[in-house]
Amino acid sequence: MWKHHISGLTLCAIVFAIAFYLVKPDVANAQAYYWGFTKSKDGMPVDAGANFEELLKNNGAFYRGDPNKKIIYLTFDSGFENGHTKAILDTLKEEEVPATFFLAGHYLESASDLVKRMIDEGHIIGNHTYGHPDLSKLSDQEILNELQKFDKRLKETTGLKRTYYVRPPKGIFTERVFDVGNKHGYTYIFWDTAFVDWNTDSSVGWEYAYDELMNQLHPGAVILLHTIAKHNADALPKFIKDAKKEGYTFGSLDDLVMDQLLQ
Repeated sequence: MWKHHISGLTLCAIVFAIAFYLVKPDVANAQAYYWGFTKSKDGMPVDAGANFEELLKNNGAFYRGDPNKKIIYLTFDSGFENGHTKAILDTLKEEEVPATFFLAGHYLESASDLVKRMIDEGHIIGNHTYGHPDLSKLSDQEILNELQKFDKRLKETTGLKRTYYVRPPKGIFTERVFDVGNKHGYTYIFWDTAFVDWNTDSSVGWEYAYDELMNQLHPGAVILLHTIAKHNADALPKFIKDAKKEGYTFGSLDDLVMDQLLQ
């Protein structure tokens, strides 16, 4: 369907090499941070604040692409299957759009056929940890166990050796969490476009998700959607088509990371 500019292995080796040489502060007792930002409006870049900007930059993490390029990066968080991922994959295939699916261990166990389809159709599998814990409360070894347990099960299920991109559950992190992941070849990915879209019993229609996405549309957007929501699946075809009409293209996280590293 499409080709990543470089392989995840090559890309993350570059990220790891850079992160290894960064001058890092003492991370042993670092405070926990909760990811957040001021939403985009009128096509303007997101404001995550100077503190978050510095934290992510110093730890090789990313939350947006180039604000001067009309490229969108679709990412999905999937803790469990709720019957809507097939429609999402159908849309991505029809529109020839790449995406990254940040999966948790339960999804690997319960929806392995869909995981295999994601891989077969060229999408990236991201690591949302095996058990979806608050990583800031775990020891270094427990953090690593969460990431590697996911990768081990992924390999057993699909043959894919490992993941390279991590999204910490609930957006909670510390510099120690970054440090543990970086040392083992993981790059942390956040987002700059999101809304309350995870309520499975919500009666809102597709217009709700569509309006949120279009209102926050801006160059370099890293969009977070949850696959459990019907309104997301229903809104995706029109959103992609209308974003393309406004001159946007869709890239992969491999493209985003390499583009940022080359700046």
